[in-house]
Amino acid sequence: MDASPAAVIFDLDGTLVDSEPHYFEAGRRVLAAHGVTDFDWKEHKRFIGISTGETMRTLREEHGIAAPVEQLLAEKNRSYLELAGQSTSVFPGMRALVEQLHAAAWPLAVASGSSREAIDAVLDGSGLAPLLPVRVSAEEVPQGKPAPDVFLAAAGRLGVPPVGCAVVEDAPPGAEAARRAGMRCVAVPYVRGSQDDPWFASAGLLFPGGQGEFDAERAFAWITGAG
Repeated sequence: MDASPAAVIFDLDGTLVDSEPHYFEAGRRVLAAHGVTDFDWKEHKRFIGISTGETMRTLREEHGIAAPVEQLLAEKNRSYLELAGQSTSVFPGMRALVEQLHAAAWPLAVASGSSREAIDAVLDGSGLAPLLPVRVSAEEVPQGKPAPDVFLAAAGRLGVPPVGCAVVEDAPPGAEAARRAGMRCVAVPYVRGSQDDPWFASAGLLFPGGQGEFDAERAFAWITGAG
């Protein structure tokens, strides 16, 4: 995996956009409606980087919620879309990196644990949609991250072999998924302190301080082999 890649696959939530507060609030609302009133940010952090479906299945089991997981997913998705439609901020450095790669004619994709509807809504609202037309949701593949399925599907849609792809991720499960897919990885940890997670050890370029330390020019040079 020493050769420079030919395409770049971005995670969405926590990587391109700061949507985790919306996901936390949407999950809190759904759980509260089903009698779980003590869901907090600390518990939410356990699921950052995990698909929405897997998250709700786990929470349903842990809290003994009677409603089927499909209902919980639909409720959370409606709540999230309502919140995301109000505002979802793009990390400035990430916008710069996407624009620079797009201007250089690099094939780009998004591979996310969010629903396809949520992915489309966030990209449309952020202005990034025209730059990232290739999108894969964990709903479309057998397993979410840390399984490599979403990244492998994205590579297939881009027409690039996995070894020819670089992934940009914020969460340990995403970095591990990139490793399992045979792809290089730029890691920009979203959760403070997670930079020491063993799954980040495989990242070829790690920004330990997260978005506050992220350097789009440095990432672009590393991805393209110019630096």
